Amino acid sequence: MTTRSSCFRKKPSCFSIFTAFLILTSVLFTPDIVDAESDTDTEWKLKWRVLETPDLRLVYYDEEHSYVLSHLARCFENTMGYYRIFFDYNPSEEVTILLQDFDDYGYAGTSTIPNNYITLGIEPFEYVYETCPTNERFNWVVNHEMVHVVISEKGVGMDEFYRKIFFGKVNANPEDPWSLIYSYLTNPRRYAPRWYHEGIAVFLETWLAGGIGRALGGYDEMVFRSMVRDSAYFYDVVGLESEGTTSDFQIGQNSYLYGTRFMSYLAYSYGPEKVIDWVNRTPGSSASFSRQFKKVYGSSLDDEWSLWADFEHEWQETNLDSIRTYPVTYQRPLMSRALGSASRGYYSAETGKFYTAVNYPGEFAHIAAIDVADGSVEKLCYVKTPALYYVSSVAFDEDSGALFFTTNNGKDWRDLNSVDIHTGEVTELLQNFRTGDLCFNDADKSIWGVQHHNGISSVVRVAAPYDSWDNMFMIMEIPFGRDVFDLDISPDGEWLTCSMIEITGRAHLVRMNIPRLMMGDASYDVLYDFHKTAPANFVFSRDGRYLYGTAYQTGVSNVFRWDFEREEMNAITNCETGYFRPAMVNDDSLIVFDYTGHGLLPVMVPIKRVFDVASVNYLGNAVAVAHPIVEDWKLGSPRDINLDSVMTYHGDYGKWKNTKIASMYPVLDKYKDWEAIGVRMDLMDPLGLHSFEFKAAVTAWGDIPSEERWHLWFKGRSWPFTLTAAWNRSDFYDFFGPTLRSRKGYLAILDYEGAFIVDKPRYLDYNLSIGHFGDLDELPFAQGVEATYDQFTTGSAKLEYRKLKRTMGAVDYEKGHKIGVRYAGNYVETEFYSQLAGYGDLGFRTGIDHSSIWLRAFGGYSWGDPQDSFANFYFGGFGNNYVDHLSVQRYREYYAFPGAEIASIAGNNFGKLVLEWTLPPVRFRRIGFPWVYCTWMRTAVFSSGLVTNFQGDLDPHEYWNVGGQLDFRLVWMSGLSMTLSFGYAASWDYWEWQDNDRTPESEFMISLKIL
Repeated sequence: MTTRSSCFRKKPSCFSIFTAFLILTSVLFTPDIVDAESDTDTEWKLKWRVLETPDLRLVYYDEEHSYVLSHLARCFENTMGYYRIFFDYNPSEEVTILLQDFDDYGYAGTSTIPNNYITLGIEPFEYVYETCPTNERFNWVVNHEMVHVVISEKGVGMDEFYRKIFFGKVNANPEDPWSLIYSYLTNPRRYAPRWYHEGIAVFLETWLAGGIGRALGGYDEMVFRSMVRDSAYFYDVVGLESEGTTSDFQIGQNSYLYGTRFMSYLAYSYGPEKVIDWVNRTPGSSASFSRQFKKVYGSSLDDEWSLWADFEHEWQETNLDSIRTYPVTYQRPLMSRALGSASRGYYSAETGKFYTAVNYPGEFAHIAAIDVADGSVEKLCYVKTPALYYVSSVAFDEDSGALFFTTNNGKDWRDLNSVDIHTGEVTELLQNFRTGDLCFNDADKSIWGVQHHNGISSVVRVAAPYDSWDNMFMIMEIPFGRDVFDLDISPDGEWLTCSMIEITGRAHLVRMNIPRLMMGDASYDVLYDFHKTAPANFVFSRDGRYLYGTAYQTGVSNVFRWDFEREEMNAITNCETGYFRPAMVNDDSLIVFDYTGHGLLPVMVPIKRVFDVASVNYLGNAVAVAHPIVEDWKLGSPRDINLDSVMTYHGDYGKWKNTKIASMYPVLDKYKDWEAIGVRMDLMDPLGLHSFEFKAAVTAWGDIPSEERWHLWFKGRSWPFTLTAAWNRSDFYDFFGPTLRSRKGYLAILDYEGAFIVDKPRYLDYNLSIGHFGDLDELPFAQGVEATYDQFTTGSAKLEYRKLKRTMGAVDYEKGHKIGVRYAGNYVETEFYSQLAGYGDLGFRTGIDHSSIWLRAFGGYSWGDPQDSFANFYFGGFGNNYVDHLSVQRYREYYAFPGAEIASIAGNNFGKLVLEWTLPPVRFRRIGFPWVYCTWMRTAVFSSGLVTNFQGDLDPHEYWNVGGQLDFRLVWMSGLSMTLSFGYAASWDYWEWQDNDRTPESEFMISLKIL
């Protein structure tokens, strides 16, 4: 370690410190207009606006969204009024709803800590496979999300007491783990598994919408029917959240499926009133969701879950027997394994292959070419950011061999691409295309689709060559409340067909004349009324005489055929689980996807009219028959709400005036060798645009210098700025060394962060920082290294590009690359020290699922006297504390060198190379209890080589190490993640080891990471 005796200089005056602090702080006080940069590098401004009632704060940023504000506010007031009575709920604060258009499909998310907050996408929700049947979408989504608010936020007795003494609901903050306990005390029902929250929300949303919802949906019924038929594993109450929401192709959606089904089973078996007694936080109820379950039902949650699994098998065997009353359609599987999720597919007579986008655990989403004759599969290209269920929207030009597909299909704006099925060459055509439900018009070689923007759906047409906005035309704008999807065009280019859904949830198969549509005539013919089950993926036969599609007409998704000449709808299949996405092969056969217990499997079925198609019973129907009270759980119309009588404000949203105390609570920290007691206070506005964190602590006992007794810390965020300041900083995790972060002295640092590229999974971002440190006795960035001077000013700039990927079911990145560079300048006394460091990661898969090899390189050079502590880089140790909150895999950082002591290796310049092999994770179906369990184990082995002082006057040193780390992911209180890590490494100085002057050093690491 390179150090030299301190040569302290006079500290600046308190006045100069205070002045510098004020200057830095003033930067944060920006106007209530946030500048952001779009993908086209043009600046636009978000001017935040708000509509308020006594219980609602509806925030939006685009005046083009204002047309829906009144309707959305009425939906909220209507739902809130109902839940006030139904749950005896009086909210402790307003609900903030952020209405946004960040994605191509609508979605919503809810939090009740520290504020009641809902983010709500304005776009239509997905209709794929009828996984989410709804009536009017805002009415439905408010019903659903407000269940989360009520179930999580409603407090009684001690909940309200703790909220008063802690000034609100405490957010679990890993920097101060005392907050985890306080958070549970202030909002205990929030800490229940996701299946519990989603299950009750889906259960209630269905009945409040008059029976339109997933508790009465064909998809949910099919999922469990296929699991029983295929002997798929039923996850227990722990295994569901441990493995079921990560390794299954439906990942997080399993929480909705299992949770809804379990709630319906309880309602059917014991009555829906008992379900409400369980989830409602009332006087005398238990804070724990599982203890409350036993109080209501008299049995443990585990035992009742097992009874439900037995019941489900019996229920679905009965349904399967009913289907088998009539001959089941013969099918020929095209391959041996299911493909997870899949897009619309196309058969090419020229190649004899079936083309579709697929996504399943252990593989990156891709366009697959499946040979119909032998079942072999070719991966044409990868699909960036696939959607969960439909993967990508796909269209096909068989003449040219161009397969068009969309990327950024998750929570983002879609792009249009094409791949040549003969060469595999991929071309990006249009960015921010925002269009799906693609189909191809063979008559004029145009692409048609449905574009979502500002909550409105429009039918658009893109002419060849498809790579210019000048060739894209809006054909028809669809009024709010109505939507179309699953488009197809007749072979002669004369007709456009699609599925249409009304605001009531009623669905039709419709036809429009394309020449009239191009002239502005948007009239349509209803070919068939499907009532409250939606027609899906109806496509033309090659001669244009028929349409083939699917629908849950009998409760099972079967293939149906519309005959244009006879004007009649006929069944083509009688299947056991469900068929989806028919694709024409010839006049005799279709390729369809058979829903299995492991995902969608492409199969060939004959085109033959079926006269006897069996129906199945829905568990939701059985609930309504056995307990008619659920039919009375129905909301009135939002139109009955007089919004003018409840609206209190409509105007600009003031981030500053809405910034309030979120919580305040006591903390216990460590400062060097002494304990410190104090208090932490967090402030934020409801949207989180501004946040401020304060902590003040004092060391009230012990032989400590008086100027070090007080410990202050502050962090203020106002994107893109972050200001951090401290005085004799203390830290809770210093109780659990070996890494110590408490420091004598003061600091003030201002960070600015931004990005040049945000295109998942590609990112190019940067960070600029300036700060001042004073009254130091050791370096703030190197533990135990004496500071040459007691103060310095620093500035840095960092630029990083990364493109990292993981497959479904992975726990870490599996391939990709990352490269970055950082420059830092330190002004110390009268000297200016510069440091330049760079790094790069390169990873590739081994051929074993979720296993990768990574090569990580680092290098740095410092301009300055190597005898000065400010002019060196420092290395050593894993860096993990026994209890920690920072990165688990800290051995990947440039400063880590497991096996050596922390900061025991110093160098004026360095080069470092790390080779790492990550083994496949081991998933656990059942280790633990509902309130604490282990989900997976991850193993990695690594070896590093480090060379220091390879340039300059000092002697170079060469170090090596070899080690490994074992990580166990734990979940505590059903929602708080922790990681228990064990590591071991041995290191040695190569030259000393060669001369037999020194034996290798070793280090054992154990660490529990909080959150």
